[in-house]
Amino acid sequence: MISIRIEKLTKRFGATTALRSLDLEINPGELFFLLGPSGCGKTTLLRTLAGFHVPEDGAIFFGTEDVTRLAPHRRNTGMMFQSYALWPHMTVAENVAFGLEERRVPRGEVRRRVGETLESVHMGDFADRRPGQLSGGQQQRIALARALVIRPSCLLLDEPLSNLDAKLRLEMRAEIRRVCKESNLTALYVTHDQKEALSIADRIAILEAGSALQVGTPGEIYRRPSRRSVAHFIGETNFIDGRLLGCGGGRAVVETAAGRFDGILGNPGGTPSPGSAVTVSVRPECWRLCREGPPGGNVVRGRISGAVYLGELAQYEFNAEGVALRISELNPRFMGAFGQDYLYATAESADVVILTE
Repeated sequence: MISIRIEKLTKRFGATTALRSLDLEINPGELFFLLGPSGCGKTTLLRTLAGFHVPEDGAIFFGTEDVTRLAPHRRNTGMMFQSYALWPHMTVAENVAFGLEERRVPRGEVRRRVGETLESVHMGDFADRRPGQLSGGQQQRIALARALVIRPSCLLLDEPLSNLDAKLRLEMRAEIRRVCKESNLTALYVTHDQKEALSIADRIAILEAGSALQVGTPGEIYRRPSRRSVAHFIGETNFIDGRLLGCGGGRAVVETAAGRFDGILGNPGGTPSPGSAVTVSVRPECWRLCREGPPGGNVVRGRISGAVYLGELAQYEFNAEGVALRISELNPRFMGAFGQDYLYATAESADVVILTE
């Protein structure tokens, strides 16, 4: 296991700056995700770590070794591509063995390590088949085995599940995490799939325009977004514009058109002034509907104007004082209230995030 440290990394393509003085640190043995919209710089960062791009400025360290300008074949990284990149004329075993043969590993050692690695991804019985005889999920396992067999210092994964159907993606998520943890690998994983990142990452970096907006565990990123763009990108949320009444100790009180809210500052280090324009963010599943309005803040009064019933879940459109909210209810009880009397929606202070940027 190694750590990966990225310091002030800048990469340009002509007039376009793909990475902008980026700082990141990945811990040994960590499954670290890069998440963001198309063009945010996540694949450029991955390819720069692999040595396929040379940065204009900054440094990359694998452990204590500066690899910023080291050739790709000297970095000992395993790369797993979106397209699998398997050679169709080779058998499974030959595909997996390729990296070892390029490294002049003795033939007996090659056979042993290929066999062990195929067993680790549950493909030991497929060694003599060719890629065209395998399903998409099986090909993905072979691509993973080929990256692992060289015993890399770190594993780099570039949207490896995007070509699989939904069921196989779920299966391979768990498989990739299992293999990385059993192999004690430091892994950097690029994806645009939020559920993929939230379900298996140790930590996530949200990238935008070549910069890291926020780094944290899946729970921290989802429950405590530091800014509006992060809350908007990860999952679904309700934004309510308001004015700050006061703040302290990481908490804030905000006045909005829908009522007063008491919540947690998304950026606890910020010191917004009373009267500042802020945004209240509340996830749809954090609201609770009731017929009687409880005292205090974080309560809005309105009517259900639209509803979608999904069995275990209902999704409501809730109009409150001219503010349109999206509310999710598990084990639905208020479907019958559609278009009828006023209801009250409440949220716990811990689920109300006050965003200042």
